[in-house]
Amino acid sequence: MSTKPEVIRTPDAPAAIGPYSQAQRVGPWVLLSGQIALDPRTGTLVGADAAAQTESCLENARAVLRAAGADLAHVVRATIYLGDMADFEAVNRVYGRFFPEHPPARSTVQVAGLPRGAAVEIELTAYCDR
Repeated sequence: MSTKPEVIRTPDAPAAIGPYSQAQRVGPWVLLSGQIALDPRTGTLVGADAAAQTESCLENARAVLRAAGADLAHVVRATIYLGDMADFEAVNRVYGRFFPEHPPARSTVQVAGLPRGAAVEIELTAYCDR
């Protein structure tokens, strides 16, 4: 098992919009950078509301996990950043569809702002001993 960090990149998720990686794998751990609802092809923000943006965030995260040899079932920790805590229930409904059986440990926090004016950003940590 290598402990040297491996940068994870995939064209199936949005490219980084700053000096960071989509994810890094260190041994069995896969640490994803926060995902906002960007279209992987155009880099534009998609989703008219927090629920639609949550769907896009998690689809993008799924693509990054897949590139790392993992999937959503390997996620053990999530942090959700909301521009408005009033979106909590709508985000929960969508999030619950992606993690129906064994949801990861999670924190949800309201922030003053998110990149590109997004309503939601989600970062994940997965454990996948391939």
